[in-house]
Amino acid sequence: MDPKEVKSDLVLILDFGSQYTHLITRRIRSLSVFSLCISGTSPLKAITDLNPQVVILSGGPHSVHASDSPSFAAGFVEWAEANGVFVLGICYGLQLIVQRLGGVVKVGEKQEYGRMEIVVEKAKGLFGTKKVGDSQAVWMSHGDEVAKLPEGFEVVARSQQGAVAAVENHSKKFYGLQYHPEVTHSPEGMETLRYFLFDVCGITASWKMENILDEEIKVIKETVGPDAHVICALSGGVDSTVAATLVHKAIGERLHCVFVDNGLLRYKERERVMETFESDLHLPVTCVDAVDHFLSKLKGVVDPEAKRKIIGKEFISIFDSFGHDLELKIGKKPSYLVQGTLYPDVIESCPPPGSGRNHSHTIKSHHNVGGLPKDMKLKLIEPLKLLFKDEVRQLGRILNVPDAFLKRHPFPGPGLAVRVLGDVTEGNALEVLRQVDEIFIQSIKDAGLYDSIWQAFAVFLPIKSVGVQGDQRTHSHVVALRAVTSQDGMTADWFNFEHQFLDNVARKICNSVRGVNRVVQDITSKPPSTIEWE
Repeated sequence: MDPKEVKSDLVLILDFGSQYTHLITRRIRSLSVFSLCISGTSPLKAITDLNPQVVILSGGPHSVHASDSPSFAAGFVEWAEANGVFVLGICYGLQLIVQRLGGVVKVGEKQEYGRMEIVVEKAKGLFGTKKVGDSQAVWMSHGDEVAKLPEGFEVVARSQQGAVAAVENHSKKFYGLQYHPEVTHSPEGMETLRYFLFDVCGITASWKMENILDEEIKVIKETVGPDAHVICALSGGVDSTVAATLVHKAIGERLHCVFVDNGLLRYKERERVMETFESDLHLPVTCVDAVDHFLSKLKGVVDPEAKRKIIGKEFISIFDSFGHDLELKIGKKPSYLVQGTLYPDVIESCPPPGSGRNHSHTIKSHHNVGGLPKDMKLKLIEPLKLLFKDEVRQLGRILNVPDAFLKRHPFPGPGLAVRVLGDVTEGNALEVLRQVDEIFIQSIKDAGLYDSIWQAFAVFLPIKSVGVQGDQRTHSHVVALRAVTSQDGMTADWFNFEHQFLDNVARKICNSVRGVNRVVQDITSKPPSTIEWE
């Protein structure tokens, strides 16, 4: 999907490193408005080429006083004014506007973090539906504060401590909020964003998944052309399956899907997935048995990032080999590789300004983003790379992908390699993990909880513990259970099981899986942790 071709008003977010930046993107899309997020320090041309109607400057951990604090490109303010583009600064973004336009930001006498009350001083602009004196709870996270406004700006709301909470310059179309309207801790924040976009900026809610489907099919056809053949890497997950179904709809039998059994799949995954592909989706799929190939490459490797790189490289090697065999069969060399890369994959695989990198600190190298070799012969097609997981599921429903398949929990591209902490080839770690994971997931389904959980899985820990089983002392493996709730995988909370459920699952695992005598539960949210352990 080319953002330049999307027939919708674009709200562009310039990311300055806030942990909430992705939430702004999600909140705006939930209003049927197309939004994208790029680095806050992007060149001016990268911004102007996208032709946004609104630009939002995100928050961030920086201080505008620091010599290395990130800023928007030179000429941004002049371009926005000349083209009538609305600009909204949030937290750090507000302070950046104030400082760059001639105002003063200083270290606050009273820093404001967490839940605070703000009071409306002027019922206009961002607070056009409010009355002077109205108050609301918001989520603050700042140590600096505005001391002097640039010419033409006015304060429209303050915190109860007297700090500037909202500003605007109506003639310039520049606005600012010192708090985070995108988080649920600001209960009226979504209403503020909605009013700003539709009433202040005049944005039209015209971004719909049906339009994305039509546009993407058009782009795929134009990219591939009338004769080229395409390989699709199917993992058995929602993302690659929807991507394959979409490309198949666009180019038909010139799509050739390959499912690789790399030895890192879940319990009976190969059999279950191949049956779904053939009987329900009617996709042309070839299954490649590469178990020995992958496990030999991973022998002795314990670093999770190294595992991802190796797996990404070996996948491409197999796809190249598959492409060669396909060329001999059809007399034409495949030119493209389809992958189910999603927007969170792109965001998490590249960085925010001020981190010492080109863009937010790399959380992981995604197998679809950072784990591919530079000398890859196939050109990539990533039709979902601007979509979040829930949006992909919406698209899948339009494409008639079975709902039961769309509701499957996410499974990482590197598979169980990132759920076995340590060497995946050591002992029987993979087999133990498969059995534990199957018991856990089936118990969740039996309890009617599967659809209430974003993702659930087991983890094989590189430690052993002492136990007593059958009146004998044992020294066996420890496994962890992880289940989270989330909307898009960017943030997550741990799922609170009833004690009886956990007790039953733990007993079943220890009684059924040879070599396990202890079960623990991960009760950490994201952040501070990631969803996967690695």
